[in-house]
Amino acid sequence: MRSSEPAATPPAISSRSSAIRLDRSELVLRTISYTVVTLFALFCLLPFVMMLSASLSSEDEIRRTGFGLFPKDFTLTAYQFIFNAPRQIIGSYIVTITMTVTGTAIGLFTIAMTGYALHRKDFPFRNHISFFIYFTTLFSAGLAPTFLWIARDLGLRGSYLAVFLQLLMTPWLIILMKNFMRTVPYEVIESGKVDGAGDFRIFWQLCLPIMKPALATVGLFLALGYWNEWYLSSIYLGSTVEFKPLQYLLYNVINTANALRNSMAGANVSITDLPSNTLKMASAIVATGPILLLYPFVQKYFVSGITIGAVKG
Repeated sequence: MRSSEPAATPPAISSRSSAIRLDRSELVLRTISYTVVTLFALFCLLPFVMMLSASLSSEDEIRRTGFGLFPKDFTLTAYQFIFNAPRQIIGSYIVTITMTVTGTAIGLFTIAMTGYALHRKDFPFRNHISFFIYFTTLFSAGLAPTFLWIARDLGLRGSYLAVFLQLLMTPWLIILMKNFMRTVPYEVIESGKVDGAGDFRIFWQLCLPIMKPALATVGLFLALGYWNEWYLSSIYLGSTVEFKPLQYLLYNVINTANALRNSMAGANVSITDLPSNTLKMASAIVATGPILLLYPFVQKYFVSGITIGAVKG
């Protein structure tokens, strides 16, 4: 008597169908992921495109129709207003780039050495110093004592050092570097000691190459801090220096344009050629454009460095 049960599916056909289903599910997942990431990237890019478009539009069109993705009544009036004094803007770029590069290099080296020293188990005062560094994140002296100390006691008012030194090291970056140093095996330091290497050589040749993600992350934060700085410049530099940092110069340009517009409006004089909204957008483009070029070079290190301490073990 012949059995009515269906014949068993060959293993080769079964594995092939499973692979096809797996490939299809992976394809669907990738399609959804790429679509979501692309849409998110476009949403992040749209404000920058609108900012660039507004900086190339006329002030009257911006007031009448608002912002858009494409320039309206194309004009370079806002950029001409900013670059009206080329010597000043070029000098400001030089000052800002010099402070950013020098401050990032020195600050990165100093913060890395501090994190390395606080990580060393044979450093007897590391817990006490770590507490004092952490304490400064909870309480600060305030603006008035800091100003008196910088301007009167150190005599740095009107000097770039008043801005440069205050941004050189921050407690949060030191804590970040110290936490990363915990991921460096202490056996690396001990092996250097066995080979007769000194403390600085262990730090420079053994630990520093392992610290690339943290160095990129801390370096990016330092660079952004120096590049975007304007508040300390307004307090300690003012009009005492010839070339102001870029952000502070653009801040003064916008304030000058607004003050001129308000004074003319008070005198019942209409000004149509003086930019206001377009000047703000053009200032943002001039200020953020160069620093955006830095991010792609440190992106791969920044992603791994920013997650330091997120996973235990």
